[in-house]
Amino acid sequence: MGVRKIDNNKKRVKGIICIVISAFCFAWMSTFVRLAGDLPTMQKAFFRNFIALIFALIMLKKDGVSLKPHDKKNIPALLIRSVMGALGILLNFYAVDNLVLSDASMLNKMSPFFAVLFSFLFLKERMTLFQGFAVLIAFIGSLFVIKPTFSNFSSLYAFAGLMGGMMAGAAYTAVRYLGNHGENGAYIVAFFSGFSTLFFAPWLIFDYHPMTITQLLCLIGAGLAAAGGQFSITAAYTYAPAKEISVYDYSQLIFTTLIGFVLFGDLPDVYSVIGYVIMVSVAIVSFCYNKKRTD
Repeated sequence: MGVRKIDNNKKRVKGIICIVISAFCFAWMSTFVRLAGDLPTMQKAFFRNFIALIFALIMLKKDGVSLKPHDKKNIPALLIRSVMGALGILLNFYAVDNLVLSDASMLNKMSPFFAVLFSFLFLKERMTLFQGFAVLIAFIGSLFVIKPTFSNFSSLYAFAGLMGGMMAGAAYTAVRYLGNHGENGAYIVAFFSGFSTLFFAPWLIFDYHPMTITQLLCLIGAGLAAAGGQFSITAAYTYAPAKEISVYDYSQLIFTTLIGFVLFGDLPDVYSVIGYVIMVSVAIVSFCYNKKRTD
């Protein structure tokens, strides 16, 4: 029993590290998407997934992983992960293109809540009261950082952002299921990237907008960052359940703010600093709590 607890603790730590790395990558993905300028949402989404697909196929070949699923019974979960992930990206980009960025970001950050909820409902993973409160407090901390106005929450754009967060939460729950049933992380990413690339391809063909070299490089950068984020978050949710690591996904807000300061000279206000303190404090307390439970 003691060996199992130590092993679970190591997996949890790996999950935390992976989800923080994914947050860093996704922060850069968002930055590159914004730097790409006024291009169609579908075009941005295509390049994001096409680059990730190439990266995933290279990793599969390098590791000698088959292009077939580990178990045919995993195919429904792979399809759920892919459909929910593709719709989540589309809805998130749609919200980002039409909403104040802080509103869109906050709505997308509902994904960890949905991941915890779906894991509880469909994977039957237990959630302690403390872990539930930890995610809630971290969410409150994020509100200090992004300061959403919800001035147009009833609009189609805001609803799309909320639905995008829900789709992402469902996708991460499917990733957790696939990890528990022996599916390779690189294969999960490749399957999703291939599915979403095909999904967005028709719009690219019929509504392609010429790009400058700078825009192309930005989209390539977004795709590479997305690949890094996708591999990392896939690994994170295969190592540990959402209830134990999802809180660390909010580190993306910190990375986004730091990148914004370096590139655009943005300075966080006092409310943002309060949010940082709350989120980091919750992360430390949650880590200590989970470590104590496994000791």
